[in-house]
Amino acid sequence: METGLFDVLGVAGPALLLALVVLVSMVHLELGPFTHLETSGKWLLTAALGAGVLAFIFKMSVALYLNPKPDRLLVLPHPDFSRRAAALPGPAAVLEYRPYQWLALPARAPGAATDPALVELGRQLFNETALSADGRLTCASCHDLLAAAGADGQPRAVGIGAQVGPRNSPTVWNSGFQSVLFWDGRAPSLEAQATGPILNPVEMGLSSGAEAERRLQALPAYGPAFRRAFGDPDISFTRVAQALAAYERTLVTADSPYDRYVQGDQNALDPAQLRGMRLFQETGCINCHRGPAFSDASLLEKGAPLRIFPAFPNPLARRYGLDQEAGQPPGPRVWRVPSLRNVALTGPYFHNGRVRELKEAIRIMAVSQLDVAVPGVTPRQRFLFGADGQLQSVTQRSLSAADIDDLAAFLDALSSARLKTALSGRSGA
Repeated sequence: METGLFDVLGVAGPALLLALVVLVSMVHLELGPFTHLETSGKWLLTAALGAGVLAFIFKMSVALYLNPKPDRLLVLPHPDFSRRAAALPGPAAVLEYRPYQWLALPARAPGAATDPALVELGRQLFNETALSADGRLTCASCHDLLAAAGADGQPRAVGIGAQVGPRNSPTVWNSGFQSVLFWDGRAPSLEAQATGPILNPVEMGLSSGAEAERRLQALPAYGPAFRRAFGDPDISFTRVAQALAAYERTLVTADSPYDRYVQGDQNALDPAQLRGMRLFQETGCINCHRGPAFSDASLLEKGAPLRIFPAFPNPLARRYGLDQEAGQPPGPRVWRVPSLRNVALTGPYFHNGRVRELKEAIRIMAVSQLDVAVPGVTPRQRFLFGADGQLQSVTQRSLSAADIDDLAAFLDALSSARLKTALSGRSGA
């Protein structure tokens, strides 16, 4: 405390003396002659202005005395952790680092239906061609549960009349864990999402919810099915959405090698996957893809479900047009944080589906979201303020080709054993 007092006096004394010299000179040499003040008037004006200066210096001295190191008021976290707070432009947040806990995926999605009749109705509707304008497409057309791990394997969705949509089809597996749906996160629930593709003129192309109701009412099997699910045979578009959502919440894959490992099977992951798991945490991937669903947009997390992408513009993102969206000027966009469950099975990647290889997707994410250099991208110097307030030069972190291999191996460990078996059987492997 005594050291703080001497520090204050050392600053306040010279500051007070300098302020008084400047004030007297200003009043007697400039303001006094300009306003034609007498000598007594000049000293009166000096005293009035001096009182304000003294009050200011007194306040600053008290502040310095009570807090001799103002930089303690704001402790910024490591840059990797600070990005977790920034989904949209806004004030920076100060985060407290806590050890990360790896968790297995629950076997049931939040709010999953317990009525088998409702789930079965949803399954029927998911595969119902009457819900498309030409009577050929179903929800499963873009979300093949086994052949494409809940996606379609296409760069962008192909809808009615062979129209190509603007975005890649995400997998429907584990969608019941997501707090927002669609690439732009515009749907707050599975119920809100379910009706979108049915009425989209580029996807299934029905003109209205009433048309969907009319078509289903014309099919004899649906009256009894709706009665079993809802207690009466009334067929409404709202109920269609509810049944589809109920079915989709049952599409859970909690059978990956990763799940077995965190549940105690120490042999479930090989050395490369374990190295990748460590890198996934150390490089900051968990800042956005955390929790058992590997997504900050999960209902199991209380994070920010949207992120700016690419957060760090770079040549790789531009090469694949990832900073572009039809009808909009080039630049970063705000997208939902996708789940990485089954990501090794659901390529091609990103909103435009232009990246086919998982390792290339990892390279892009490293430079675009983590500001980490990868092979082919020259590391650059960054300048950051250290804890002592001094500007420091920091070499950009980089991932080697072996690191990327290990990260890809870990992401493959998030794949459902059931889905991998189904895909292997279809490929004849």
